Amino acid sequence: MADLTTLLEVGGPLAALGGGAAYTRAKHPAVYWATAGLPISTARLLGSYGSVMEACGLTVAPSRLRVLAVKATTRREVRPVPPRRGIIRPTSTGLRLRLRLAPGQEPADIAASAERLRHAWGVHAVYVTTVKPGVVELRLVGFDVLNRVRMPRRTGGGLLKVPVALREDAMPFVRDYRTIPHQLTLGATLSGKSMYLRHLITGLARQPVTLVGIDCKRGVELAPFAARLSALATDPGQAAELLPVLVKEMEDRYDLIKARQGIAPGTPDEEITSDIWGLPEQERPVPIVLFVDEVAELFLIASKKDEERRDEMVTQLIRLAQLGRAAGIYLEVCGQRFGAELGKGATMLRAQLTGRVCHRVNDEASAKMALGDIAPEAVYAACAIAPERPGLAVAGDTSGGWSRIRTPYLSLADAAEICRESAYLVPDLPALKPFRPDIPVRPVEAPVSLVKPHPVTD
Repeated sequence: MADLTTLLEVGGPLAALGGGAAYTRAKHPAVYWATAGLPISTARLLGSYGSVMEACGLTVAPSRLRVLAVKATTRREVRPVPPRRGIIRPTSTGLRLRLRLAPGQEPADIAASAERLRHAWGVHAVYVTTVKPGVVELRLVGFDVLNRVRMPRRTGGGLLKVPVALREDAMPFVRDYRTIPHQLTLGATLSGKSMYLRHLITGLARQPVTLVGIDCKRGVELAPFAARLSALATDPGQAAELLPVLVKEMEDRYDLIKARQGIAPGTPDEEITSDIWGLPEQERPVPIVLFVDEVAELFLIASKKDEERRDEMVTQLIRLAQLGRAAGIYLEVCGQRFGAELGKGATMLRAQLTGRVCHRVNDEASAKMALGDIAPEAVYAACAIAPERPGLAVAGDTSGGWSRIRTPYLSLADAAEICRESAYLVPDLPALKPFRPDIPVRPVEAPVSLVKPHPVTD
């Protein structure tokens, strides 16, 4: 009886501790990782590193000098040599360590065993990146960081750089317009595409950048940000008037660049440029970012008489995509579907859009149109996005790399307030003034009076 009482006294707290750990792991994975997951995974890694590397086939035969040294100093068996491990650096979401590859190994060998390493060390995922020749970095993620997105403190922003989402390896996904000037973003209704667009606009709203919008859904997506927009077209007719103005602005900037190139022969080479970023700061035009929401509305026509206008708009978009980068004009094309059936020019426009972001789509053809020319496995990843995880997307570029990302929640009211607070940053471009949207006046609430009114008498 005494033993049973002692067992109950000891087992009760242990059961409560185990239940609390399970609850914390399910509801607060970051807290669980910091308190329990980190030390457990570190102990597993340190205790089983050599055996795990040998089981994964990541060891090589030792050198002759090492064999002679072991035989001369000890009598133990000479075992294969794993990659030399660096210092383990814990993070808020996992672990990081560097490996120096053994002779004859390559980073692809480590990447091919990432799934085995994940199970052996009890972490959510393992990602491999090359640091320099012969050195790779393992990033171990302790839990699913895309389940509840929390952006890191250091995101690496800057001019025309917007940290818009979180990648599955716990690194921020930064939309860099200087590196990837144009991008295609696809997503079905309630897939999170609008949330992605909000983060882009609010991130650029705080920078000295000209924001231009084309929203053929009567402006329901971009009208809340009118305070920060320099121009807004809400139907195909207005878009047909706005696009030639942007093309003319691009041509004027090219004239400015060419005038700068035609200088004296003795001018230093660093002053000769082929884009606006080489111009002196006082002469450099303000960058322009054009947001096109529901691009299919520009391609589709309702009657034969609209075909000529449609062809002109598509041609102007293609010209901006082909030549706009050097003039500091960047495109962000969004839509629910984008395919060759939209008509002439759709495939040509897509070829100029280097970046690709694909949220959940309604058919596999749209995912193939966005990611099929990057990597086939990216198409399968986009088609596997569940409807109950809005904001989840697959991002890639024409270099072949891709990753899963998820955008944190940002309410429309907060995004609109950020644009209103940044309205003073709207650049002065006379050519775009006719297209400046009307800014709704915020209603003024009547002040509350503390004076007691006189009673009403007959």
